[in-house]
Amino acid sequence: MRASRLLSLLLLLQSRGRMTARELADELEVSIRTVYRDVDALSASGVPVYADRGPAGGYQLVDGYRTRLTGLTAAEADSLFLAGLPGPAAELGLGAVVAATQLKVLAALPPELRSRAARVGERFHLDAPGWFRGNEGTPHVATIAEAVWQQRRLRIRYVRWAQVEVERTVEPLGLVLKAGTWYLVARSDDDLRTYRVSRVLELTPSDEPFDRPDGFDLAEYWQGWSERFEERMYPMRVTVRLTPDGLKAARVLLSLVAARELADVEPRGEWTTVRVPVESLDHALVDLLRLGPDVEVLDPPELRERVVARIAAMAAVYDR
Repeated sequence: MRASRLLSLLLLLQSRGRMTARELADELEVSIRTVYRDVDALSASGVPVYADRGPAGGYQLVDGYRTRLTGLTAAEADSLFLAGLPGPAAELGLGAVVAATQLKVLAALPPELRSRAARVGERFHLDAPGWFRGNEGTPHVATIAEAVWQQRRLRIRYVRWAQVEVERTVEPLGLVLKAGTWYLVARSDDDLRTYRVSRVLELTPSDEPFDRPDGFDLAEYWQGWSERFEERMYPMRVTVRLTPDGLKAARVLLSLVAARELADVEPRGEWTTVRVPVESLDHALVDLLRLGPDVEVLDPPELRERVVARIAAMAAVYDR
């Protein structure tokens, strides 16, 4: 256990440069006193680590020192070959880089790990897009990725949801791949915004740099934006009661948002009353009719009346 921690400490200093004892302790989830002992142990074993005193001080390795020791476990070696999605990497212009990196890692691994890691590519395949969806055209994603890396502003012409074209000067902060769809997170007019990359019609790179917002966390932003997006897309709740079979069918036939809310609902007798998120009454009418006699709309009254009218119209067609 301690050997693994010493190796982790060494690799942290090698990859990040100077780090304080508190930063190392937080990363390794140990006490500061343990960090002091581990640094002494590394120094005693010949690793050239030294400390700078003072408020801006910390531990660091002598310039130019690098270890070739990776300490990869079998599971870690396997994960490297699951992490590189070839499709998205190619879209970012990194397909050849990913392939070359994997070859170098394979060459550096000991024989037993090399054969194990090679088998991952033969036995596991990651397909990011959802079912029944073609790949979206994203001719600009590589250029956007370059602007993200270089922290350079972009001028984009973009189609909004209402098919309205707008032009924006944006500061690209990150790219997110969600279910096979690329999204650009950028700052525009001091606001953080999210753009679907396939809706970018034109873009013009700029040489004008920008500073990233202090403390910006892409994963944290995306989590919050996703939750707000779902709330905007499904702003209404309708009350229905479902038979046990209807509850099962609803988890499959209704939206993923509704299915998630119904996932932990247990049948309560012959009928179970639940509230279901919907995009609109029009969407709810179509979706709930798919459940047939296993659902009854209770509220709002307008939706119940529309369901009754639709069923009557359908019955009239078949009565003829």
